Amino acid sequence: MQSDNFYLLIYALPALLVAISLHEMMHSVVGYWLGDDTAKLHGRISFNPLRHIDPLTTVALPLILILAGLPPFAAAKPVPINLYRLKFQEFGMALVGIAGPLTNLLLAIIFILILKLVDPVALSFLAESRIAINGSYLSGFLAYSVLINIGLFIFNMIPFPPLDGSRVLYALSPEPIQKVMMQIERMGFTAILLFMFVGFPLISPVISSAQQMLISVLAN
Repeated sequence: MQSDNFYLLIYALPALLVAISLHEMMHSVVGYWLGDDTAKLHGRISFNPLRHIDPLTTVALPLILILAGLPPFAAAKPVPINLYRLKFQEFGMALVGIAGPLTNLLLAIIFILILKLVDPVALSFLAESRIAINGSYLSGFLAYSVLINIGLFIFNMIPFPPLDGSRVLYALSPEPIQKVMMQIERMGFTAILLFMFVGFPLISPVISSAQQMLISVLAN
């Protein structure tokens, strides 16, 4: 277990910081493209992880979970977006929301292509739900980056507020459902914690299967 925790710390945490930073940056970029410069004014159009990480939810929380032998989960600082300044408003917000997960999917594809070139053996292990930590640091970092980015893509596409997938559902839903979603979103991080500890365990087998299926498809 200690060895596993060590690998998670040196490979997974750097990969997680890269994935989250680019995810949040692209929320900001798309918001800016659609007419809202709020995130830009807050310095969120940046590759610098320090612009996006939250000491508690991005650093302390995953560290505690890793050291406790639990699956790591992290969240960045929310990107400030003014709905009323966006083109297309609700649909604009849906585009802002989906930009983050799609960025993670694109990153996963890029990392898989690089892994094919530098360590095809590690990629074959990854396609079988295993990680081979006997090559270079780059191979380990790439393998964990694929897992993390695919995981973030699938997790954030779940249509539960305030996850990104809820932006799409909100734009397509009638007003009564929108009101319920707004009430859940007002709960903020509490809603995420309730979902992680109550709802997520129920759907985690489906999430894991979807994650591995997508990795297998992209790796071949």
